[in-house]
Amino acid sequence: MSRTMRLSLRAGERVYVNGAVLRVDRKVSLELLNDATFLLETHVLQAEAATTPLRQLYFAVQALVIDPANADGARELCRTLQAGLLAVVADPEIREGVLGAGRLVEAGRLIEALKLIRGLYAAEAALMAAPSAAPSAAPAPVGAAAPVLRAAPVVSPVHSA
Repeated sequence: MSRTMRLSLRAGERVYVNGAVLRVDRKVSLELLNDATFLLETHVLQAEAATTPLRQLYFAVQALVIDPANADGARELCRTLQAGLLAVVADPEIREGVLGAGRLVEAGRLIEALKLIRGLYAAEAALMAAPSAAPSAAPAPVGAAAPVLRAAPVVSPVHSA
């Protein structure tokens, strides 16, 4: 069952609809009359802003929305990033969110996955800011520094729009 979705855009704003980039030259309202996957420019994360593990995962999921023609590589990157996060994070909120986002991605519910990941940013920031928080469930050896989450460089699976 399709539903009508109304989008209001400001002059110069972009929206990504089913992989197409639309930019409007003046304030406009659009109605999507059938099911479509869209991402507003305000929710687009630039590659240089993917500075944490969850933001990197968001960026990879976003690539599925923005560039569906290259979905295979982005989907594999999502799986790799998800596995990496699950291997080092013990925080139940983040773990459940990452697992849930993975299920949503596999089900093709990409916008819901992005929303779920964005909702985890605060928990990730708190975890990364905690000086003694160990991200893994295994205790650190006595005298060893607790590992912290670190962002790895992101290789963009899509071209900048």
